[in-house]
Amino acid sequence: MVNLKQVQRGFTLLELMIVLVIIGLLAGIIGPNLFKNLEKSEKTTARAQIDAFTKAIDQYRLDTGSYPDKSTGLKALSTAPAGAQNWNGPYLKKVPLDPWGSPYQYQYPGTHNTTEYDVYSWGKDKAAGGSDDGADIGNW
Repeated sequence: MVNLKQVQRGFTLLELMIVLVIIGLLAGIIGPNLFKNLEKSEKTTARAQIDAFTKAIDQYRLDTGSYPDKSTGLKALSTAPAGAQNWNGPYLKKVPLDPWGSPYQYQYPGTHNTTEYDVYSWGKDKAAGGSDDGADIGNW
């Protein structure tokens, strides 16, 4: 004869429902905090990359005597522009995209730094200006 206690194994429907509710509650609590930290890390990454650009641009100016013009922009940091004298680069191996997948912007003379240059990302909204979440991130 087969003992009924040995045959019945597994979870009841009620036990499975309780586990699913607990997992849903945990995801509801942890999920928003995780995405908030992801957005914060994107802004931190953009600021760090802009800082690296400013150091490379300043070194470019020390070597060549002027900032890159707007037509060559940040590409002048990795590839010597035509006619650049005393270019001692590459100052950066590669000019990366911002954390949102858009190219960084370079303007000389700058709008915010009128005696120097502006390097910036349009941020999450990928447009000039923007609100707090999508505001431009730059070297100003």
